[in-house]
Amino acid sequence: MSVAAILAPVFALVLLLFLLTGRMALTRVGSIKAGQTKMRDIALGQDAWPTQIQQTSNAYANNLQLPVLFYALVAFAMLTKKADLLFVVMSWLFVLTRYAHALVHVTSNKVPLRFQFFAAGVFLLGVMWIIFAVRILAVD
Repeated sequence: MSVAAILAPVFALVLLLFLLTGRMALTRVGSIKAGQTKMRDIALGQDAWPTQIQQTSNAYANNLQLPVLFYALVAFAMLTKKADLLFVVMSWLFVLTRYAHALVHVTSNKVPLRFQFFAAGVFLLGVMWIIFAVRILAVD
């Protein structure tokens, strides 16, 4: 697989993080300017943000957690030349679960639906790691 094909899902996931960052910044600044949130209330914690803003903040934080394992896997797969079509397809599926999870998080925030997307992503990533480990550890 080409480097571009392998890294395209990474770029898409990084884009999601920047989209969430932008949304978070705009809504937080807007809330402060509108007087809805006071600086002193958020100086030492995040609990004072309105619900919608906190949902975006939580989605942002979630995309700094599980994807770390994905980024590491992509780097390892590239270094060892174990990234193939299956790897790229599964990478895109993982990225789609992260987008769906974030979309639910910042809109309806329906926990059961959000969890389904999270669980699907964890499952995909787990299978990707297992396939990678088997390919590395398999005796030639």
